[in-house]
Amino acid sequence: MQSIAGLATTFQILKAGAGRAVARGDTVTVHATGIVQESNKKFWSTKDAGQKPFQFKAGVGQVIKGWDQGCLGMTIGESRNIVIPAAEGYGANGFPAWGIPAGATLNFEIEVLSIDN
Repeated sequence: MQSIAGLATTFQILKAGAGRAVARGDTVTVHATGIVQESNKKFWSTKDAGQKPFQFKAGVGQVIKGWDQGCLGMTIGESRNIVIPAAEGYGANGFPAWGIPAGATLNFEIEVLSIDN
């Protein structure tokens, strides 16, 4: 696992990408699957029936901190496993509507589909 400066979140590159890298302020479209590490329970996936790729603006706080910072530097086609501790995820409250308990560590597999300014 690789570290991210100033964070407890870590990542592992599962598949290398190519071309332009995600930078702060870019609009990024990804496939993502999220799993609660403690229970190994999937709580969300853009690959499930009825779901579609997720789009967000990188590095500006639109998503949880570990995801936001863990995606910076990814290239098109790259897949990463990002491990996000509670403090950089949903914290002490969790996100009960999605089945994420208080204090949960999250594992996200994220694949960059496109990057736009």
